[in-house]
Amino acid sequence: MHQRLIPLLCALCLPALSMAQDTGNASRPGDAGRSQIETRAVDINAPRVDDQELRLDKGSPVASDGVRGQGLRLARISHHPSTAAADLLAVTGRAHFSRLDVVSATPAPSCAPRAPSQRHLDALATNGGEICGLDIPEGWSPVTGDSETLSLSVENAVFLALRQNRALSIQQLRPLITGTFEATERAVFDPVLFAEASHSGDRVVRQLVEVEEVDLVTSDRDLLEAGVRQQFPTGTQVELSLRSVRSGSSRLDDDQFSARAGITLTQALLRGARMESNLARLRQAELDTLASEYELRGFAEALVADVERAYWDFVLASRRTEIFAEALAVAEQQLSDTRSRIRVGQRAETEETAALAEVALRRQGLINARAQQATTRMRLLQLVNPAGASWDTRIELEQRPEISTSVMDPVDLHVRLARQLRPDLNESRIRARRGELEVIRTRQGLLPRLDLFITLGESGYADAFGRAWRDLDGPGYDYSLGLRFEMPFGNRAAQAETRRARLSRQQALEAVANLAQLAALDVQTAWLEAERTREQINATKVTRELQEEVLRAEQARFAVGTGTALALAQAQRDLLESQLEEVEALIRHRQALTDLYRQSGTLLIRRGINAAGDEEVVL
Repeated sequence: MHQRLIPLLCALCLPALSMAQDTGNASRPGDAGRSQIETRAVDINAPRVDDQELRLDKGSPVASDGVRGQGLRLARISHHPSTAAADLLAVTGRAHFSRLDVVSATPAPSCAPRAPSQRHLDALATNGGEICGLDIPEGWSPVTGDSETLSLSVENAVFLALRQNRALSIQQLRPLITGTFEATERAVFDPVLFAEASHSGDRVVRQLVEVEEVDLVTSDRDLLEAGVRQQFPTGTQVELSLRSVRSGSSRLDDDQFSARAGITLTQALLRGARMESNLARLRQAELDTLASEYELRGFAEALVADVERAYWDFVLASRRTEIFAEALAVAEQQLSDTRSRIRVGQRAETEETAALAEVALRRQGLINARAQQATTRMRLLQLVNPAGASWDTRIELEQRPEISTSVMDPVDLHVRLARQLRPDLNESRIRARRGELEVIRTRQGLLPRLDLFITLGESGYADAFGRAWRDLDGPGYDYSLGLRFEMPFGNRAAQAETRRARLSRQQALEAVANLAQLAALDVQTAWLEAERTREQINATKVTRELQEEVLRAEQARFAVGTGTALALAQAQRDLLESQLEEVEALIRHRQALTDLYRQSGTLLIRRGINAAGDEEVVL
């Protein structure tokens, strides 16, 4: 009988073992590349031409890696607003893709994990001296200049921030820390080795009534036991054990040895019998890691937007300083001309007061402009955090704002992109999916516990250790078979937990709907601001040209003696304001476009930066 039961129990355990290994080693598509932030060579200030299109290239080299969606890559970034959003929408309309390689199909540094549960920890491994997870772009060269001067473009500013910003360095560790909980939950199904070694003894006093004597009986016992125990996702627990016992007694001349090899199988029939409920915590840990990756993507998008905004703020402040310096020079020259005319009697002495007031006003504006320039410079330095730089480091700008009056994409395209790609919206969807797993897990608590257990062992007995083990194939065996039932009265705790999980999931779904509505509002607001600033570019340009004509007319009138210094100063002041408004309109339009791309979730894609969380999460 026992010779048939052992192979039968082994046959029952093997499928569960195979299923557990498959479950433990499974990973989501694109796991090896998660927590990565990669940059590619993309000139975000390139001329806007119609032939640059954002398209799918299914024949790229990365299509042969066998991972779903890895074959999709972005061949080029469109700089034409009328096609960029539509092409992005065509890309994101595909159900799953986990990586976007822009321009270059060169793979990122290898971060292949040793095991699925270690993929986030292994992302900290180094490759060629560079931190794995960030690929240096070929088109973005390091900044130039000495320790006191930093030559910077907007691309290099973004690049430095992605490599050296301290807040991003902190944020990049969160997916790695969260990923360790996956290993913790997966360890529940790992085999457990147990062993025990003990020595015990006793002394029993027996009263012999017949002969009125006392009999002292001493005995001792040595136990050695070892085995392996494993819990499977199917609700099956298997335990294999080997035990050896030595027994000695003062009433026996020789010690006795026994050996036993046994197997115990326990199978849950009700509570804990469903695989999806047993794997719920593991799947929740994986979703938590995925949510942290979307959180990292959102942080990276916000950082890139802040860097670009800070860069253009510094450009604006620098240009304002130049304009005020030029205006001050013009006002001082006008003051000198006025004094010369007063000395020869062509002008009254009261004309000098208006010229002096204009010089003082221009000097006041220059002081404020220089202070604002210093503030924006320090803000930009803090974001990019260049190595070897200090708060006194000067920044030389390599780019100036360009005039762009191209037609923008319809707002509904940006709204649809935001619903697919916004990291915060996808993160909220992941939280809702996690709540669904919690409902599945807690639902099992409503069932009573009913377990089937089978134990089978073979024993050998002898007067020596080795002989006892050789006697295992003898007639001695033991077995047990039964059911174990457990059910708390009322089961109120499980019912409350299940109800709480359902309400939490409903709350998460409502939060997703609310966030989607807020995302649409943010996109529409950003689109209106971008459209307003785009229209302001031409309007301020026309105003500046007209103010130049007004100034030339006032200068001509002042030269022939029909005009006054006050009217000339007012014309110069109006021209100065129109110049400032024109430059500000250019800068604000660039910043409004950056904010629009961030609100639609496409900023990293448009800038050629590859980070985790570029998939749409579908509920």
